[in-house]
Amino acid sequence: MATLVTFHAHPDDECIGCGGIMRKASEEGHRVVLVVATRGEHGEVPDGFLADGEQLWQRRVAETHASAEVLGAHRVEFLGYTDSGMVGTEANDAPGSFWTAPVEDAAQKLAAILRAESADVLTCYDDNGGYGHPDHIQVHRVGMRAAELAGTPRVYQNTMNRDHILRGRQALAESPGMDPETMPDIENEPGFGKPESVITAAVDVTPWLKHKRRAMRAHASQISEQSFFLALPDEAFAFAFGTEWFIREGQGPGITETDLLAGL
Repeated sequence: MATLVTFHAHPDDECIGCGGIMRKASEEGHRVVLVVATRGEHGEVPDGFLADGEQLWQRRVAETHASAEVLGAHRVEFLGYTDSGMVGTEANDAPGSFWTAPVEDAAQKLAAILRAESADVLTCYDDNGGYGHPDHIQVHRVGMRAAELAGTPRVYQNTMNRDHILRGRQALAESPGMDPETMPDIENEPGFGKPESVITAAVDVTPWLKHKRRAMRAHASQISEQSFFLALPDEAFAFAFGTEWFIREGQGPGITETDLLAGL
């Protein structure tokens, strides 16, 4: 049995990019630990969604535990930082935000978990955080440093395959019931994802797509039934979320791995 620690910025990030590998690892008998940097305090919800007196962070923490149960996680930890919001907002530079945290301090917190768990594998994000969100970029910086401190042998940077998305965009647009206006337009966003040429691991998670959908639904405050994620027809959902993509330094060129815990 090996231990996989998967590190994310906000509640709901875990199911979108790593939900498949989490459930796969759990079903294969490995230990799965979910670590989230913030409690997603600056997400948006419709008026009246929360109960009287309920704070958004409370709902999002509960949603994270529900998602983690679906995905087979054995432990959930929050590092205790505040959601930083987007660049240019007051929240981004606020004291206590994850973005303003010294990397070394945050890395020490994560490294303590890695050591306690004797982690074999850590996932974080690529150097642009997938699409440039400050908290996601910080996950990369903190995750890579924490792995150094703890001596974690395998580190995978979760990313999005930009070429795969562009190849499939037209097919998705032509799917029955899909409105092209609701689809992410990444053609003019060079910072969205990474080119396939730099990706070194591709994990087929189609056997666990039902768990990914259920975990997404657990995050109802952020992922509604009408969202792009859940509105996708099954075939399109499988194309978009059936493979999880990673970069591992020292691997490649090209995709050389299809299982993050192979041999462990």
